[in-house]
Amino acid sequence: MTLCTAAVVAYRMTDIPEPHPETVTQSTVFVDDKGSYLGRRGPVDRQEVALSQVPRYVQDAVIAAENRTFRTDDGVSPRAIARAVLASLTGGERQGGSTITQQYVKNALLSPEQSLSRKAREALIAIKLDRTRSKDAILEGYLNTVYFGRGSAGIEAASRNYFGVDTRQLTVSQGAALASIVNIPSYYEKAGSDPEVTATLRARWVWVLDAMAASGSITAKQRADASFPAFRFYPPGTTEGQRQYMIDVAAQEAADRLGITEDQLARGGYTVHTTFDLSLQDATTEAVKNLKGGKSGKGSKGVTLHAAVVAIAPGDGAVRLLYGGSDYARQPFNDAVGGAVEAGTALDPFNKVRLSGPLGALRKTAAPTPLKLASAYAAVAAGGVYAAPYTVAKITRDGRQVYTAHPDTQRALDQKEVFMVDQQMLTAYKQAAPSIRAVPSTSADGSVPRTFFTAGAGGGITRRTVWSTGLDPQLALTVALFADRPGKKKNTTVPAQLPNDPPPTDSAAETAAQIWQLATTGSKKR
Repeated sequence: MTLCTAAVVAYRMTDIPEPHPETVTQSTVFVDDKGSYLGRRGPVDRQEVALSQVPRYVQDAVIAAENRTFRTDDGVSPRAIARAVLASLTGGERQGGSTITQQYVKNALLSPEQSLSRKAREALIAIKLDRTRSKDAILEGYLNTVYFGRGSAGIEAASRNYFGVDTRQLTVSQGAALASIVNIPSYYEKAGSDPEVTATLRARWVWVLDAMAASGSITAKQRADASFPAFRFYPPGTTEGQRQYMIDVAAQEAADRLGITEDQLARGGYTVHTTFDLSLQDATTEAVKNLKGGKSGKGSKGVTLHAAVVAIAPGDGAVRLLYGGSDYARQPFNDAVGGAVEAGTALDPFNKVRLSGPLGALRKTAAPTPLKLASAYAAVAAGGVYAAPYTVAKITRDGRQVYTAHPDTQRALDQKEVFMVDQQMLTAYKQAAPSIRAVPSTSADGSVPRTFFTAGAGGGITRRTVWSTGLDPQLALTVALFADRPGKKKNTTVPAQLPNDPPPTDSAAETAAQIWQLATTGSKKR
Protein backbone atom coordinates (compact mmCIF):
# COMPACT_ATOMS: atom_id res chain seq x y z
CA MET A 1 0.00 0.00 0.00
CA THR A 2 2.87 2.34 0.76
CA LEU A 3 4.40 1.72 -2.65
CA CYS A 4 1.05 2.25 -4.40
CA THR A 5 0.43 5.45 -2.46
CA ALA A 6 3.90 6.73 -3.34
CA ALA A 7 3.32 5.94 -7.01
CA VAL A 8 -0.01 7.80 -7.04
CA VAL A 9 1.51 10.83 -5.30
CA ALA A 10 4.48 10.82 -7.69
CA TYR A 11 2.15 10.60 -10.67
CA ARG A 12 0.04 13.52 -9.50
CA MET A 13 3.07 15.64 -8.73
CA THR A 14 4.62 14.96 -12.14
CA ASP A 15 4.04 17.68 -14.72
CA ILE A 16 4.54 17.24 -18.44
CA PRO A 17 7.47 19.55 -19.27
CA GLU A 18 7.70 21.71 -22.35
CA PRO A 19 9.89 20.35 -25.17
CA HIS A 20 13.55 21.36 -25.17
CA PRO A 21 14.11 24.45 -27.37
CA GLU A 22 16.48 22.53 -29.63
CA THR A 23 13.82 19.89 -30.33
CA VAL A 24 11.28 22.44 -31.56
CA THR A 25 13.67 24.68 -33.48
CA GLN A 26 13.04 24.37 -37.20
CA SER A 27 15.26 25.03 -40.18
CA THR A 28 14.26 26.85 -43.34
CA VAL A 29 14.30 24.79 -46.51
CA PHE A 30 15.05 26.00 -50.04
CA VAL A 31 13.61 24.26 -53.11
CA ASP A 32 13.98 24.90 -56.84
CA ASP A 33 11.29 25.93 -59.33
CA LYS A 34 9.94 22.35 -59.49
CA GLY A 35 10.10 21.70 -55.74
CA SER A 36 13.38 19.76 -55.71
CA TYR A 37 15.40 20.15 -52.52
CA LEU A 38 18.28 22.64 -52.72
CA GLY A 39 19.39 22.83 -49.11
CA ARG A 40 18.60 24.42 -45.76
CA ARG A 41 19.59 27.13 -43.33
CA GLY A 42 19.32 26.70 -39.58
CA PRO A 43 20.98 25.10 -36.54
CA VAL A 44 19.20 21.76 -37.08
CA ASP A 45 17.72 20.11 -40.14
CA ARG A 46 14.12 19.88 -39.00
CA GLN A 47 10.72 20.94 -40.26
CA GLU A 48 7.47 19.99 -38.62
CA VAL A 49 4.70 18.24 -40.55
CA ALA A 50 1.17 17.50 -39.43
CA LEU A 51 0.38 13.82 -38.99
CA SER A 52 -2.19 14.20 -41.76
CA GLN A 53 0.75 14.79 -44.14
CA VAL A 54 2.36 11.48 -43.16
CA PRO A 55 0.88 8.56 -45.17
CA ARG A 56 -0.82 6.03 -42.91
CA TYR A 57 1.47 3.25 -44.16
CA VAL A 58 4.49 5.30 -43.07
CA GLN A 59 3.01 5.75 -39.61
CA ASP A 60 2.32 2.01 -39.46
CA ALA A 61 5.89 1.23 -40.62
CA VAL A 62 7.35 3.21 -37.71
CA ILE A 63 4.97 1.48 -35.29
CA ALA A 64 5.94 -1.94 -36.72
CA ALA A 65 9.63 -1.13 -36.30
CA GLU A 66 9.60 0.57 -32.91
CA ASN A 67 6.49 -0.26 -30.86
CA ARG A 68 3.89 -2.65 -32.25
CA THR A 69 1.53 -2.17 -29.29
CA PHE A 70 1.62 1.63 -29.57
CA ARG A 71 -2.06 2.02 -30.48
CA THR A 72 -3.21 -0.01 -27.44
CA ASP A 73 -0.54 0.26 -24.71
CA ASP A 74 -0.48 2.69 -21.78
CA GLY A 75 2.63 4.50 -22.97
CA VAL A 76 5.14 2.33 -21.12
CA SER A 77 6.64 -1.12 -21.43
CA PRO A 78 6.92 -2.76 -17.98
CA ARG A 79 9.34 -5.36 -19.34
CA ALA A 80 11.62 -2.72 -20.83
CA ILE A 81 11.57 -0.75 -17.56
CA ALA A 82 12.40 -3.90 -15.58
CA ARG A 83 15.34 -4.67 -17.91
CA ALA A 84 16.62 -1.10 -17.56
CA VAL A 85 16.39 -1.22 -13.74
CA LEU A 86 18.17 -4.58 -13.63
CA ALA A 87 20.91 -3.36 -15.96
CA SER A 88 21.41 -0.22 -13.84
CA LEU A 89 21.65 -2.22 -10.59
CA THR A 90 24.00 -4.87 -11.99
CA GLY A 91 26.13 -2.59 -14.16
CA GLY A 92 25.02 -4.34 -17.33
CA GLU A 93 24.62 -2.83 -20.82
CA ARG A 94 22.10 -0.05 -21.36
CA GLN A 95 18.74 -1.40 -22.40
CA GLY A 96 16.47 -0.22 -25.21
CA GLY A 97 12.99 -1.38 -26.03
CA SER A 98 11.16 1.76 -24.85
CA THR A 99 7.74 2.54 -26.28
CA ILE A 100 7.29 5.31 -28.83
CA THR A 101 5.77 7.43 -26.06
CA GLN A 102 8.79 6.87 -23.82
CA GLN A 103 11.18 7.60 -26.68
CA TYR A 104 9.37 10.88 -27.35
CA VAL A 105 9.57 11.84 -23.67
CA LYS A 106 13.26 10.92 -23.53
CA ASN A 107 14.20 12.69 -26.78
CA ALA A 108 12.08 15.82 -26.59
CA LEU A 109 11.12 16.43 -22.96
CA LEU A 110 13.94 15.11 -20.73
CA SER A 111 17.73 15.22 -20.58
CA PRO A 112 19.63 12.23 -22.01
CA GLU A 113 21.21 11.21 -18.68
CA GLN A 114 21.09 7.51 -17.72
CA SER A 115 19.81 7.06 -14.15
CA LEU A 116 17.04 5.25 -12.30
CA SER A 117 15.42 8.54 -11.24
CA ARG A 118 15.30 9.81 -14.82
CA LYS A 119 13.95 6.45 -16.04
CA ALA A 120 11.23 6.56 -13.37
CA ARG A 121 10.30 10.12 -14.31
CA GLU A 122 10.28 9.12 -17.99
CA ALA A 123 7.77 6.37 -17.22
CA LEU A 124 5.52 8.65 -15.16
CA ILE A 125 5.49 11.37 -17.84
CA ALA A 126 4.85 8.76 -20.53
CA ILE A 127 1.83 7.42 -18.62
CA LYS A 128 0.45 10.90 -18.01
CA LEU A 129 1.10 11.86 -21.64
CA ASP A 130 -0.73 8.77 -22.83
CA ARG A 131 -3.74 9.60 -20.65
CA THR A 132 -3.95 13.31 -21.48
CA ARG A 133 -3.11 13.35 -25.20
CA SER A 134 -4.28 11.36 -28.18
CA LYS A 135 -2.12 8.65 -29.73
CA ASP A 136 -2.03 10.71 -32.93
CA ALA A 137 -0.68 13.76 -31.08
CA ILE A 138 2.04 11.66 -29.46
CA LEU A 139 2.98 10.00 -32.76
CA GLU A 140 3.11 13.39 -34.50
CA GLY A 141 5.46 14.75 -31.85
CA TYR A 142 7.63 11.65 -32.08
CA LEU A 143 7.89 11.73 -35.88
CA ASN A 144 8.83 15.41 -35.80
CA THR A 145 11.65 14.97 -33.28
CA VAL A 146 13.15 11.48 -33.65
CA TYR A 147 16.63 11.37 -35.22
CA PHE A 148 17.04 9.56 -38.54
CA GLY A 149 20.74 10.09 -39.26
CA ARG A 150 22.28 12.29 -41.97
CA GLY A 151 21.66 15.26 -39.68
CA SER A 152 17.90 14.79 -40.03
CA ALA A 153 15.72 15.54 -37.00
CA GLY A 154 12.19 14.47 -37.85
CA ILE A 155 10.67 12.62 -40.76
CA GLU A 156 10.34 15.59 -43.14
CA ALA A 157 14.10 16.24 -43.15
CA ALA A 158 14.77 12.49 -43.38
CA SER A 159 12.48 12.14 -46.41
CA ARG A 160 14.44 14.83 -48.23
CA ASN A 161 17.91 13.71 -47.20
CA TYR A 162 17.40 10.02 -48.00
CA PHE A 163 15.02 10.19 -50.96
CA GLY A 164 14.72 13.80 -52.11
CA VAL A 165 10.94 13.96 -51.54
CA ASP A 166 8.49 15.43 -49.04
CA THR A 167 6.99 13.13 -46.40
CA ARG A 168 3.62 13.01 -48.13
CA GLN A 169 5.33 11.61 -51.25
CA LEU A 170 6.98 8.64 -49.53
CA THR A 171 6.20 5.21 -50.95
CA VAL A 172 5.52 2.09 -48.87
CA SER A 173 9.09 0.90 -49.50
CA GLN A 174 10.64 4.25 -48.59
CA GLY A 175 8.52 4.57 -45.45
CA ALA A 176 9.57 1.10 -44.28
CA ALA A 177 13.22 1.98 -44.94
CA LEU A 178 13.04 5.16 -42.84
CA ALA A 179 11.28 3.25 -40.06
CA SER A 180 14.08 0.68 -40.12
CA ILE A 181 16.75 3.39 -39.82
CA VAL A 182 15.44 4.80 -36.50
CA ASN A 183 16.91 1.82 -34.61
CA ILE A 184 20.59 2.78 -35.25
CA PRO A 185 20.58 5.98 -37.36
CA SER A 186 24.32 6.69 -37.07
CA TYR A 187 25.00 3.31 -38.68
CA TYR A 188 22.20 3.13 -41.24
CA GLU A 189 22.75 6.66 -42.57
CA LYS A 190 25.36 5.22 -44.96
CA ALA A 191 22.73 3.08 -46.72
CA GLY A 192 23.13 3.27 -50.46
CA SER A 193 26.84 4.05 -50.34
CA ASP A 194 28.15 1.29 -48.03
CA PRO A 195 27.29 -2.24 -49.30
CA GLU A 196 27.48 -3.86 -45.85
CA VAL A 197 25.23 -1.25 -44.23
CA THR A 198 22.81 -1.46 -47.15
CA ALA A 199 22.55 -5.25 -46.84
CA THR A 200 21.94 -5.03 -43.07
CA LEU A 201 19.25 -2.40 -43.55
CA ARG A 202 17.60 -4.45 -46.29
CA ALA A 203 17.17 -7.36 -43.85
CA ARG A 204 15.55 -5.07 -41.26
CA TRP A 205 13.38 -3.50 -44.00
CA VAL A 206 12.07 -6.98 -44.92
CA TRP A 207 11.29 -7.62 -41.25
CA VAL A 208 9.30 -4.38 -40.99
CA LEU A 209 7.34 -5.02 -44.19
CA ASP A 210 6.52 -8.58 -43.13
CA ALA A 211 5.17 -7.26 -39.82
CA MET A 212 3.07 -4.68 -41.64
CA ALA A 213 1.61 -7.34 -43.92
CA ALA A 214 0.90 -9.66 -40.99
CA SER A 215 -0.97 -6.93 -39.12
CA GLY A 216 -2.98 -5.86 -42.16
CA SER A 217 -1.29 -2.43 -42.43
CA ILE A 218 -0.52 -3.18 -46.06
CA THR A 219 -2.11 -5.65 -48.47
CA ALA A 220 -0.47 -8.80 -49.77
CA LYS A 221 -0.13 -7.08 -53.16
CA GLN A 222 1.60 -4.05 -51.62
CA ARG A 223 4.00 -6.40 -49.85
CA ALA A 224 4.70 -8.33 -53.05
CA ASP A 225 5.21 -5.14 -55.08
CA ALA A 226 7.59 -3.56 -52.55
CA SER A 227 11.17 -3.24 -53.75
CA PHE A 228 14.14 -1.96 -51.76
CA PRO A 229 14.40 1.78 -52.50
CA ALA A 230 17.33 3.69 -53.95
CA PHE A 231 18.92 6.23 -51.59
CA ARG A 232 20.50 9.58 -52.27
CA PHE A 233 24.26 9.14 -52.10
CA TYR A 234 25.85 9.97 -48.75
CA PRO A 235 27.93 11.95 -48.07
CA PRO A 236 26.81 14.51 -50.70
CA GLY A 237 28.66 14.87 -54.01
CA THR A 238 30.63 17.83 -55.32
CA THR A 239 27.63 19.62 -56.85
CA GLU A 240 26.04 19.98 -53.41
CA GLY A 241 28.51 22.71 -52.42
CA GLN A 242 27.68 24.68 -55.56
CA ARG A 243 24.12 25.09 -54.31
CA GLN A 244 25.30 27.24 -51.42
CA TYR A 245 25.86 30.13 -53.84
CA MET A 246 22.17 30.01 -54.76
CA ILE A 247 21.03 29.62 -51.16
CA ASP A 248 23.12 32.63 -50.07
CA VAL A 249 21.37 34.88 -52.59
CA ALA A 250 17.88 33.47 -51.99
CA ALA A 251 18.24 33.65 -48.19
CA GLN A 252 19.21 37.30 -48.29
CA GLU A 253 16.30 38.09 -50.62
CA ALA A 254 13.78 36.04 -48.61
CA ALA A 255 14.74 37.74 -45.33
CA ASP A 256 14.45 41.14 -46.99
CA ARG A 257 11.00 40.34 -48.40
CA LEU A 258 9.75 39.18 -44.98
CA GLY A 259 11.34 42.06 -43.10
CA ILE A 260 13.34 39.80 -40.79
CA THR A 261 17.01 38.95 -40.27
CA GLU A 262 18.65 36.00 -41.99
CA ASP A 263 19.09 34.36 -38.58
CA GLN A 264 15.34 34.66 -37.93
CA LEU A 265 14.69 33.20 -41.36
CA ALA A 266 16.99 30.25 -40.69
CA ARG A 267 15.16 29.34 -37.47
CA GLY A 268 11.67 30.10 -38.73
CA GLY A 269 10.62 26.85 -40.40
CA TYR A 270 9.93 28.49 -43.77
CA THR A 271 10.00 26.86 -47.18
CA VAL A 272 11.55 29.19 -49.75
CA HIS A 273 10.50 28.35 -53.30
CA THR A 274 13.23 29.72 -55.53
CA THR A 275 13.29 30.43 -59.26
CA PHE A 276 16.33 28.21 -59.86
CA ASP A 277 16.40 25.15 -62.09
CA LEU A 278 18.45 22.64 -60.11
CA SER A 279 18.94 20.20 -62.99
CA LEU A 280 20.30 23.01 -65.16
CA GLN A 281 22.50 24.23 -62.30
CA ASP A 282 24.06 20.80 -61.78
CA ALA A 283 24.57 20.32 -65.53
CA THR A 284 26.20 23.76 -65.77
CA THR A 285 28.56 22.90 -62.93
CA GLU A 286 29.77 19.89 -64.90
CA ALA A 287 30.03 21.90 -68.14
CA VAL A 288 32.15 24.63 -66.54
CA LYS A 289 34.51 22.01 -65.07
CA ASN A 290 35.53 21.10 -68.61
CA LEU A 291 36.26 24.57 -69.93
CA LYS A 292 38.75 24.30 -72.78
CA GLY A 293 40.50 27.47 -71.70
CA GLY A 294 41.89 25.63 -68.73
CA LYS A 295 39.84 24.05 -65.98
CA SER A 296 38.11 26.47 -63.64
CA GLY A 297 40.39 26.76 -60.63
CA LYS A 298 44.17 26.98 -60.20
CA GLY A 299 46.15 27.24 -63.41
CA SER A 300 49.78 27.85 -64.32
CA LYS A 301 51.90 30.41 -62.47
CA GLY A 302 49.28 30.79 -59.76
CA VAL A 303 46.61 32.04 -62.16
CA THR A 304 43.03 31.13 -61.19
CA LEU A 305 40.39 30.92 -63.90
CA HIS A 306 36.92 32.12 -62.86
CA ALA A 307 33.60 31.51 -64.54
CA ALA A 308 30.23 33.03 -63.74
CA VAL A 309 26.97 32.04 -65.44
CA VAL A 310 23.56 33.71 -65.19
CA ALA A 311 20.29 32.87 -66.97
CA ILE A 312 17.22 35.11 -66.64
CA ALA A 313 13.64 34.91 -67.95
CA PRO A 314 13.20 38.08 -70.08
CA GLY A 315 10.26 40.29 -69.14
CA ASP A 316 9.88 38.50 -65.81
CA GLY A 317 13.26 38.68 -64.05
CA ALA A 318 13.22 35.15 -62.61
CA VAL A 319 16.82 33.93 -62.29
CA ARG A 320 16.89 30.37 -63.61
CA LEU A 321 20.62 29.76 -63.27
CA LEU A 322 23.27 31.27 -61.02
CA TYR A 323 26.77 29.77 -61.16
CA GLY A 324 28.98 31.79 -58.84
CA GLY A 325 32.19 29.81 -58.49
CA SER A 326 33.82 26.40 -58.68
CA ASP A 327 33.98 25.58 -54.96
CA TYR A 328 31.97 27.32 -52.24
CA ALA A 329 34.16 25.82 -49.49
CA ARG A 330 37.28 27.48 -50.93
CA GLN A 331 35.58 30.55 -52.39
CA PRO A 332 32.32 31.59 -50.69
CA PHE A 333 32.36 34.87 -52.66
CA ASN A 334 29.77 34.69 -55.46
CA ASP A 335 31.30 35.85 -58.75
CA ALA A 336 27.89 35.97 -60.45
CA VAL A 337 26.34 38.59 -58.17
CA GLY A 338 29.35 40.24 -56.52
CA GLY A 339 32.17 39.89 -59.00
CA ALA A 340 33.18 43.10 -60.81
CA VAL A 341 34.21 41.79 -64.24
CA GLU A 342 35.80 44.15 -66.74
CA ALA A 343 33.23 44.62 -69.50
CA GLY A 344 35.45 45.79 -72.36
CA THR A 345 33.43 45.54 -75.59
CA ALA A 346 30.61 43.56 -73.91
CA LEU A 347 28.67 46.83 -73.51
CA ASP A 348 29.40 48.22 -76.99
CA PRO A 349 25.97 47.29 -78.43
CA PHE A 350 24.43 49.85 -76.04
CA ASN A 351 26.74 52.68 -77.16
CA LYS A 352 24.30 54.22 -79.68
CA VAL A 353 21.21 54.21 -77.49
CA ARG A 354 20.07 56.32 -74.58
CA LEU A 355 20.20 54.39 -71.32
CA SER A 356 18.01 55.47 -68.42
CA GLY A 357 16.33 54.05 -65.36
CA PRO A 358 17.85 50.77 -64.14
CA LEU A 359 20.15 50.62 -67.18
CA GLY A 360 21.43 54.16 -66.71
CA ALA A 361 24.40 53.14 -64.56
CA LEU A 362 25.69 50.58 -67.06
CA ARG A 363 27.61 53.08 -69.15
CA LYS A 364 29.30 54.43 -66.05
CA THR A 365 30.37 50.94 -64.93
CA ALA A 366 33.58 49.60 -66.40
CA ALA A 367 33.21 46.34 -64.51
CA PRO A 368 29.57 45.26 -63.99
CA THR A 369 28.53 42.08 -62.22
CA PRO A 370 27.45 39.19 -64.47
CA LEU A 371 23.93 39.44 -62.99
CA LYS A 372 23.60 43.11 -63.96
CA LEU A 373 24.89 42.57 -67.46
CA ALA A 374 22.62 39.56 -67.98
CA SER A 375 19.59 41.56 -66.81
CA ALA A 376 20.46 44.35 -69.26
CA TYR A 377 20.50 41.94 -72.20
CA ALA A 378 17.32 40.30 -70.86
CA ALA A 379 15.65 43.70 -71.33
CA VAL A 380 16.69 43.62 -74.99
CA ALA A 381 15.27 40.10 -75.32
CA ALA A 382 11.98 41.32 -73.80
CA GLY A 383 11.56 44.09 -76.37
CA GLY A 384 12.98 46.81 -74.14
CA VAL A 385 11.16 45.89 -70.91
CA TYR A 386 13.53 45.66 -67.96
CA ALA A 387 12.58 43.23 -65.19
CA ALA A 388 14.41 43.41 -61.88
CA PRO A 389 16.09 40.03 -61.29
CA TYR A 390 14.71 37.97 -58.40
CA THR A 391 15.37 34.50 -57.00
CA VAL A 392 12.44 33.92 -54.60
CA ALA A 393 9.10 32.98 -56.17
CA LYS A 394 7.16 32.39 -52.97
CA ILE A 395 7.61 31.59 -49.27
CA THR A 396 5.39 29.28 -47.23
CA ARG A 397 5.18 28.43 -43.54
CA ASP A 398 2.95 25.89 -41.82
CA GLY A 399 1.14 25.35 -45.11
CA ARG A 400 0.35 29.06 -45.54
CA GLN A 401 1.79 31.28 -48.26
CA VAL A 402 3.41 34.30 -46.60
CA TYR A 403 5.04 35.88 -49.65
CA THR A 404 4.50 35.79 -53.41
CA ALA A 405 6.79 37.47 -55.92
CA HIS A 406 5.43 39.84 -58.56
CA PRO A 407 7.69 40.88 -61.48
CA ASP A 408 8.96 44.44 -61.15
CA THR A 409 9.11 45.74 -64.71
CA GLN A 410 9.54 49.03 -66.51
CA ARG A 411 10.33 50.09 -70.05
CA ALA A 412 14.04 50.80 -70.47
CA LEU A 413 14.38 50.85 -74.28
CA ASP A 414 11.95 51.70 -77.05
CA GLN A 415 11.52 49.44 -80.08
CA LYS A 416 13.98 51.44 -82.20
CA GLU A 417 16.64 51.21 -79.50
CA VAL A 418 16.06 47.47 -79.15
CA PHE A 419 16.56 47.11 -82.90
CA MET A 420 19.78 49.13 -82.75
CA VAL A 421 21.22 46.99 -79.93
CA ASP A 422 20.25 43.85 -81.80
CA GLN A 423 21.96 45.05 -84.97
CA GLN A 424 25.13 45.92 -83.09
CA MET A 425 25.22 42.43 -81.58
CA LEU A 426 24.53 40.83 -84.95
CA THR A 427 27.30 42.86 -86.60
CA ALA A 428 29.78 41.83 -83.90
CA TYR A 429 28.73 38.21 -84.32
CA LYS A 430 29.29 38.32 -88.09
CA GLN A 431 32.72 39.85 -87.59
CA ALA A 432 33.75 37.27 -85.02
CA ALA A 433 36.22 34.48 -85.69
CA PRO A 434 34.87 31.53 -87.71
CA SER A 435 35.26 29.26 -84.68
CA ILE A 436 32.75 31.37 -82.73
CA ARG A 437 30.29 31.68 -85.62
CA ALA A 438 30.41 27.90 -86.05
CA VAL A 439 29.26 27.17 -82.49
CA PRO A 440 25.92 25.33 -82.71
CA SER A 441 23.10 26.37 -80.40
CA THR A 442 19.42 25.69 -80.07
CA SER A 443 16.72 27.99 -78.67
CA ALA A 444 13.45 27.10 -76.99
CA ASP A 445 11.56 27.04 -80.30
CA GLY A 446 14.18 24.90 -82.04
CA SER A 447 16.06 27.75 -83.79
CA VAL A 448 19.33 29.45 -82.93
CA PRO A 449 19.14 32.24 -80.34
CA ARG A 450 17.85 35.48 -81.78
CA THR A 451 21.26 36.92 -80.95
CA PHE A 452 24.52 35.33 -79.84
CA PHE A 453 27.31 37.72 -78.91
CA THR A 454 30.87 37.23 -77.58
CA ALA A 455 33.06 40.14 -76.45
CA GLY A 456 35.33 41.20 -73.61
CA ALA A 457 38.39 43.14 -72.48
CA GLY A 458 41.80 42.87 -74.06
CA GLY A 459 42.56 41.28 -77.38
CA GLY A 460 44.70 38.70 -79.08
CA ILE A 461 46.95 36.92 -76.59
CA THR A 462 46.30 39.53 -73.89
CA ARG A 463 42.64 38.74 -73.37
CA ARG A 464 41.60 39.58 -69.78
CA THR A 465 37.87 38.88 -69.78
CA VAL A 466 35.37 37.23 -72.10
CA TRP A 467 31.60 37.59 -72.07
CA SER A 468 29.36 35.36 -74.17
CA THR A 469 25.63 36.11 -74.28
CA GLY A 470 22.76 34.34 -76.02
CA LEU A 471 19.19 35.56 -75.92
CA ASP A 472 15.72 35.03 -77.29
CA PRO A 473 12.27 35.97 -75.88
CA GLN A 474 12.35 32.99 -73.47
CA LEU A 475 15.86 33.20 -72.09
CA ALA A 476 18.88 35.48 -71.65
CA LEU A 477 22.11 33.66 -70.82
CA THR A 478 25.48 35.19 -69.99
CA VAL A 479 28.79 33.42 -69.42
CA ALA A 480 31.73 35.46 -68.09
CA LEU A 481 35.34 34.24 -67.97
CA PHE A 482 38.11 36.07 -66.17
CA ALA A 483 41.28 35.26 -64.24
CA ASP A 484 43.31 36.54 -61.33
CA ARG A 485 46.59 35.84 -59.56
CA PRO A 486 47.98 36.56 -56.09
CA GLY A 487 48.78 40.23 -55.48
CA LYS A 488 51.89 41.63 -53.85
CA LYS A 489 50.09 42.08 -50.55
CA LYS A 490 49.01 39.05 -48.54
CA ASN A 491 45.52 37.71 -49.26
CA THR A 492 44.99 39.99 -52.27
CA THR A 493 44.51 39.23 -55.96
CA VAL A 494 44.97 41.19 -59.17
CA PRO A 495 43.52 40.60 -62.67
CA ALA A 496 45.46 38.18 -64.83
CA GLN A 497 45.55 37.21 -68.47
CA LEU A 498 43.28 34.35 -69.54
CA PRO A 499 44.85 31.15 -70.89
CA ASN A 500 45.34 31.35 -74.67
CA ASP A 501 45.30 27.72 -75.79
CA PRO A 502 42.64 27.40 -77.09
CA PRO A 503 41.46 31.01 -77.44
CA PRO A 504 39.29 31.96 -74.45
CA THR A 505 36.66 33.48 -76.74
CA ASP A 506 36.15 30.03 -78.27
CA SER A 507 35.90 28.43 -74.83
CA ALA A 508 33.34 30.97 -73.61
CA ALA A 509 31.21 30.70 -76.75
CA GLU A 510 31.25 26.91 -76.76
CA THR A 511 30.41 26.75 -73.04
CA ALA A 512 27.57 29.24 -73.48
CA ALA A 513 26.22 27.25 -76.42
CA GLN A 514 26.37 24.01 -74.44
CA ILE A 515 24.56 25.54 -71.46
CA TRP A 516 22.03 27.17 -73.80
CA GLN A 517 21.20 23.82 -75.30
CA LEU A 518 20.84 22.28 -71.82
CA ALA A 519 18.55 25.11 -70.74
CA THR A 520 16.31 25.16 -73.80
CA THR A 521 16.06 21.36 -74.01
CA GLY A 522 14.94 21.37 -70.39
CA SER A 523 12.33 24.06 -71.08
CA LYS A 524 10.83 21.90 -73.82
CA LYS A 525 10.51 18.98 -71.40
CA ARG A 526 8.83 21.19 -68.79
